[in-house]
Amino acid sequence: MTNLLLKQRYLHHYIDADLEEKMVLLDGPRQVGKTTLAKSMVRSSEKLVYLNYDNTTHRRQLLKMEWEGNADFLVFDELHKYPKWKSWLKGIWDTRKAGEKILVTGSSRLDVYRRGGDSLMGRYHHYRLHPFSLRELAGKFSKENTQETSLPLLNHPQDLSGMDDLMALGGFPEPLLSGSQRAWRRWGKERFERVFREDIRDTSSIKALGQLELLGQLLPSRVASPLSMQSLSEDVDTSPKTVKEWIELLRRNYYLFQVPPWHRRLERALKKESKYYLWDWSQVPEKGPRFENLIASHLLKYCHYQEDVHAFNVKLYYVRDTAKREVDFLVVWDDKPWLLVECKSTVPADAKNLNTFAERLGVKHRFIVCLASGINLEDRITGVRTMSASLFLSMLV
Repeated sequence: MTNLLLKQRYLHHYIDADLEEKMVLLDGPRQVGKTTLAKSMVRSSEKLVYLNYDNTTHRRQLLKMEWEGNADFLVFDELHKYPKWKSWLKGIWDTRKAGEKILVTGSSRLDVYRRGGDSLMGRYHHYRLHPFSLRELAGKFSKENTQETSLPLLNHPQDLSGMDDLMALGGFPEPLLSGSQRAWRRWGKERFERVFREDIRDTSSIKALGQLELLGQLLPSRVASPLSMQSLSEDVDTSPKTVKEWIELLRRNYYLFQVPPWHRRLERALKKESKYYLWDWSQVPEKGPRFENLIASHLLKYCHYQEDVHAFNVKLYYVRDTAKREVDFLVVWDDKPWLLVECKSTVPADAKNLNTFAERLGVKHRFIVCLASGINLEDRITGVRTMSASLFLSMLV
């Protein structure tokens, strides 16, 4: 894993191009590599000024707007923790010198779509940075070999190595680079504490941090199933409304992400509870749900890539009806169901539900994805492809 440090992240080319015209807002989970990516954008001929709002000295410089005047490249980290960050940033951008680049990073969603006089609309491009996926880890992602079409085809899979490492250590650079279970355990403990005791404290007014931490400890074992706010509220001794608010706070701070149910145009379908998955799938204790979380994360990365880079409308859902038939994931492209994915630990696997929903939704791409290696089968009648994750994930990002 030592060459991981040498890998250029999958968003590098796009951010580099956008910085020539606009500022870039880059958010994503804590320790996913945002700062490293930001600093890697600086050319040898450019003068970098890096200021982190979490640093007391840097914070004073930011608030006073005092830094080296000959800077060509400004990186503002964790700026969202400043309550007036948007109006402050608007002023910096509108008075910048010619050719000056500005990149803002944060471990909370840099949601700028609010009413008020601090709008940044028209001044930025926004990206979400994900952990390493199998294709990126294997060095098979590049701007040149990634399709940019209104509806891409999923073909030519390659059997990639790295699944064991991703399953055991997750996709975050530090534990993945270490290759060590001990380092992974220590890193996971420290990251949990920083997210719950620093990031959430700094961006919210929640007083019951102990209960919120308990919720965070319970969630890994609830992955891969619709989440009941009522059940969680009983476990943490608070109201369902409060639990829902806390879940949203954890979503904004990149601890978890939501996969809602798809319901439009499906007979007998119901709006069920959403499913939630962790950004760090390695913290899910059971092998089956952890594998499903890994697949969910890869699919979400694919959706966010298509949205942030190519401005396509691509969303991730799951499907379930009143007969309790369910398929793990549905990717919807421009409001049209496009790809169905079912995760299985073993093969052969039952494709009945997959085919039922595929026919009703008119979905051509139907996959059963398995953790086991060496599997690549296709049902010539139904079109269902059963393949190893090491093959399937090579077709994403």
